[in-house]
Amino acid sequence: MSQTSTSNAAGPNPNPNPNPAQASASGEGQGSHRGLITVAIILATIMQTLDSTIANVALPHMAGNLSASQDQISWVLTSYIVAAAIATPLTGWLSGKYGRKKVFMTSVVGFTIASALCGISGTLAEIVLARLLQGLFGAALVPLSQAVMLDINPRHKHAQAMAVWGMAVMIGPILGPTLGGWLTDNLTWRWVFFINLPIGVLSFLGIKAYIRETKTQPELKFDYLGCITLSLSIGFLQMFLDRGELLDWFNSTEIVIEATCAAVSFAYFIVLTATAQGLSFFNVQLLKDRNFVTGLALYFMVGLLLYATRALLPPLLQTLLGYPVVTAGLVIGPSGIGTMMSMMMAGRLASRIDPRALIGLGFCLTALSLWQMSGYTFVMQQSDIVWPGFIQGLGLGFVSVPLTTMTFSTLAPHLRPDGTSIFSLSRNIGSSIGISVMQTLVTRNTGTFHSQLVEHINYANPAMQAGLPWLYNLGTQAGAAALNEEITRQAAFLAYINDFKIMMVATLVSVPLVLLMRRQRGNLGPEVEAHALD
Repeated sequence: MSQTSTSNAAGPNPNPNPNPAQASASGEGQGSHRGLITVAIILATIMQTLDSTIANVALPHMAGNLSASQDQISWVLTSYIVAAAIATPLTGWLSGKYGRKKVFMTSVVGFTIASALCGISGTLAEIVLARLLQGLFGAALVPLSQAVMLDINPRHKHAQAMAVWGMAVMIGPILGPTLGGWLTDNLTWRWVFFINLPIGVLSFLGIKAYIRETKTQPELKFDYLGCITLSLSIGFLQMFLDRGELLDWFNSTEIVIEATCAAVSFAYFIVLTATAQGLSFFNVQLLKDRNFVTGLALYFMVGLLLYATRALLPPLLQTLLGYPVVTAGLVIGPSGIGTMMSMMMAGRLASRIDPRALIGLGFCLTALSLWQMSGYTFVMQQSDIVWPGFIQGLGLGFVSVPLTTMTFSTLAPHLRPDGTSIFSLSRNIGSSIGISVMQTLVTRNTGTFHSQLVEHINYANPAMQAGLPWLYNLGTQAGAAALNEEITRQAAFLAYINDFKIMMVATLVSVPLVLLMRRQRGNLGPEVEAHALD
């Protein structure tokens, strides 16, 4: 990802645009083109983030149509996640070598074509291969869109720009399950992918017409060994996290191999980077910026909280509370409304209030919502689900905008392509770890709570004597099975509650990290790398 072969030896790269006046002009004098560019890149962002969750609810329909088992159909998700994770760190180097506009257009075209291939797939192998292509081409869309948004807006408008960009990043995964469920129920699962076609075409036309190419460095060298070791470590880590629960973690030989390969590859990458004399795939200059490093840690937590909650709520509502898919989506949806509202407010308040205070407020609101979720019961109204989700949406919105702004406020413009790709990668890894850990805890704690509840099922218990024999007719095999099913349901519900409590504690523990960030003061230099417009 490093933008130069001598970044470690000679310090940061020179700004590709040596004319500060020209660079500043591109941030100030955008006119109507800034709005058109924003629409084009936001469409690309929504398209990519939507596909991270929209296919989840369609998996049972895909399995039946493609004659695949549960284990086999899970590769539709795994292939996309792994490919996107591997390709994301390449964004900075590709932009420097071939130009941001070329990479952006190629990514949009490739992602759109891959979406069409997913929709017309007739076998499991075809759709898995198409999803691999989707992940490879889509990996650059989010970091490139963020870099462009930072470049086409002057520094004092970065908070508002990140509010708009952040809405696309957050709303995509939130609305994905709802939209995916509606398309699957009313049309077919293939429309989960076909919906990307018009979005991709509009985004491509906007990027081609209005974004100006950045200065390229054709002589830019590439650290192949560093790329291979980092890609292997990320790929094996994603497979380990995505398939661990399905294969019972370290009781599976596959999981042991994936964990070992991930650890060895990452250790080798660390050694290569630390001993590099010039060329290095990872630009170590990024680690010298305290705001950026702290921002990575906090954005990791945002990914964990957002995606883990989105992974837990649908099965809780549908399996344990009996909500239909569409109804579950509707009660979860207000979370997105809360995110949009708080992002718009945060964009306006960031220049008037210390952004660290907004980030702290956001994490506290998120903790409050998780505390409310930990009080869920079997007997509750839909409003009892809507309001905690709405409050969590408010919290994540208040975190996302000032966090993104502060993370890049002290980072040199020429480091943005590398920085945005690593920033996106931190959220992706956070979401993968969060989902895997929380789902594993649900499974294991369900067994633990089941054992604890069973201890109370005996005739010495007054409740047992009063009601259970009549309710379940325990003298029959069917009655005993029904009682066991109810105990399992109660145990699973307690396991979900326990997960919400754990995430609440993790949220509160993250708050002190905000104090490590320093607020930007004064002008730190040119605002953008180069003209983004014609």
